[in-house]
Amino acid sequence: MEQTDGITTATSAPPSVAPSGVPAPGGRGGAAAARAYAESVARARWGGPGRDVREEDVADLLLVVSELVTNAIRHGEGLTGFEVRPTDEGLWIAVSDGSSVVPRAAYAFPTTHPGGGYGWPLVTLLARDIAVAAHPGGGKTISALVPLRAVPAP
Repeated sequence: MEQTDGITTATSAPPSVAPSGVPAPGGRGGAAAARAYAESVARARWGGPGRDVREEDVADLLLVVSELVTNAIRHGEGLTGFEVRPTDEGLWIAVSDGSSVVPRAAYAFPTTHPGGGYGWPLVTLLARDIAVAAHPGGGKTISALVPLRAVPAP
């Protein structure tokens, strides 16, 4: 594994752990299905009296999911997989696509934005433990942990 600017690049995919409950949209769903699924997992994990997830954290989660899934569809030769796993610190997400190309901004943020290029910097601001794992047969998985916090008790 190689780490550059807080992004880890590896040659194997992250662990495949699917949460129970609503099935993940996988490669068949788009950004809307991925967002709905991630939100349902977050709310189920942090649901209950006095344990609701902070709305600003859900908004961050939905933005990260949207950016990664949309980039997989637009620039990664299509979405081939999507996973979500709740952790004690938040939601771990993994987005797989058919391209072996690592996002250029994974190594250095662009200094200009000619009509785009804002997504990756947003992902790196809102998520942590970001990893790009190349698959041996081609393609890659980008995974990240989006921190989630419970609403403080009154």
